[in-house]
Amino acid sequence: MKKRLVILGGGESGTGAALLAQANGYDVFVSDRGPIAEKYKTELGDERIMFEENGHTEHLILNADEVIKSPGIPPNAPVVQKLRERGTPVIGELEFAARYTKARFVAITGTNGKTTTTMLTYHLLKENLQSVALAGNVGTSLARQVAQKEQPGWYVVEVSSFQLDDMYDFKADVGILLNITPDHLDRYEGSMEAYTASKFRIVRNMTANDHFIYVHDDEVTRNETSHRDIPATIYPVSYSTPGDVASGRGAFVEEGTMKIKWGVDKNELIMPVSDLPLQGRHNTTNAMAAVLAAGIAGAPKAGIPGAVRSFRSVPHRMEDAGTIAGVSFVNDSKATNVDSVWYALDSFSKPVVWIAGGVDKGNDYSQLDRLVANNVKALVCLGKDNAKLKGYFGGKLERIEEASSMEEAVEKAAALAIEGEAVLLSPACASFDLFKNYEDRGEQFKAVVNRMMEEERREQ
Repeated sequence: MKKRLVILGGGESGTGAALLAQANGYDVFVSDRGPIAEKYKTELGDERIMFEENGHTEHLILNADEVIKSPGIPPNAPVVQKLRERGTPVIGELEFAARYTKARFVAITGTNGKTTTTMLTYHLLKENLQSVALAGNVGTSLARQVAQKEQPGWYVVEVSSFQLDDMYDFKADVGILLNITPDHLDRYEGSMEAYTASKFRIVRNMTANDHFIYVHDDEVTRNETSHRDIPATIYPVSYSTPGDVASGRGAFVEEGTMKIKWGVDKNELIMPVSDLPLQGRHNTTNAMAAVLAAGIAGAPKAGIPGAVRSFRSVPHRMEDAGTIAGVSFVNDSKATNVDSVWYALDSFSKPVVWIAGGVDKGNDYSQLDRLVANNVKALVCLGKDNAKLKGYFGGKLERIEEASSMEEAVEKAAALAIEGEAVLLSPACASFDLFKNYEDRGEQFKAVVNRMMEEERREQ
C-alpha cells in the first residue's frame, strides 16, 4: 500500500514537493487554505495529483502518514496542532527533498544578508565548478530540482528560520550563519532565545567532516557559538581582526584588504575591499563568508577574485537603479526591517535622501540614530500612515516630506538631492499598504527612475 503524503501549501515549494513525492511512489494530496496559482494547478493536474484550494478538508489531511507544510504556515495552526497530537510527522520541503539527492549542501541563514550571500556563493561556484544549483528560499524549489534525474554536485540554499524549524535529518556540509537580530518574533512568541535556537538549527547533524562559517562581529551569533559544542570545523568572519581569525582559519579585513584563510597548508586569499561590487561593512563581511564557502566546496582559489568582481547585486537589495543629474538611485526595497536599513545606510559615504515607510512592524528606529545623523540629508515618508516615522525623526532631520505614491516619493527625493548624493529606497517596513509586495515596490521605484532618466536624455 502506498504511503500517504499530504502537502500543506500549493506554492512553489509545495508543488515541487508534490512532483518529487509522485515520482517516488507516494499517494499525494495537496491542500491550500487559500487559492493556488493557475500554473501550479495545471502542473498538479497534468501529473494527476489530487489537490484542494481555499480550505482544508481535515479528514483528507489527518489520515496522512507524513505531512510537508509550507514554511509560511505557523506551528500553532489548528490543522498542524491536530497532526502533532496524532503523532504524524510534519516536515518541510527541504527536509523531504534532501532524502532523494546525494548532492552536498551549502546552507545559508541569518536575519539579514542571506539572499545576497547565497547568490554570491552560487555565483562563485558556478563560475568555477559548474556542477552547482541554487535552491531554498530563492529560485526554483529544491524538491522540483531533485525530481529531475540529473543532480549537481552542490546545492547552495538560502534557509529561513521558518524552514529550519521543519528540518530534522537535513545536514549542511557547509553552513553559514550571518547574524541574528530581532525579526519575526511574533512567530516565536516574542522570544529572542527561541528565534536564536531556530537559527542555530543550521548546525544540526553536523559532523567533524563539515564546516561552519559564522560572523564573529554579530554579538548574539558569537556568544551562542561559543557556548555550543559544534563538531564541525569553525571559521569566524570579522571586519576587524580577532586573534582567532588572524592566526588560524576564517576571514578578516586589514588595511583595506580582505584576508581569507582556510587553514589548510596555510593557504590564504588576499583581495582589496575596493574590488567588491557591493560596498559597506556588511557586504564585505557577506563576501568573505561566501568566498570561504566557495573555497571549502572546491572552487579554485585563483578563479575566485575574478568571479567576485563580476557579481551583480540581487534585485531589490542595494540595486543600482540609475543616475539622474549626478544623483545615484538605489533600490533596497527588500529592506523590510530596521536592521536591514542600518546595513544600507552604513554603505554610503555620501549624503543620502532616504525614502522609507509602509506597514510598520513595531520598529525601533533608535538604532539608526547615528547613521541618520551622519548620512541622511532628508527623509521622504512613503505610506498611508507616516505618523511614527515623522514623529521619531521630526526632531532629528531638517527636511521630511510625505508621499502617497512611488512617483511622488521619487520626484520629491530627486528634488532634494544634488549631484554627488544618493536617493535610497530602504523602507524598513512591509509594503502591503500601497504595493503588492516588496518586489512590486522595487519595480515601481525603478520604473519611475527609468522614466526620469529617459526625460533627462531627451532634454540633452
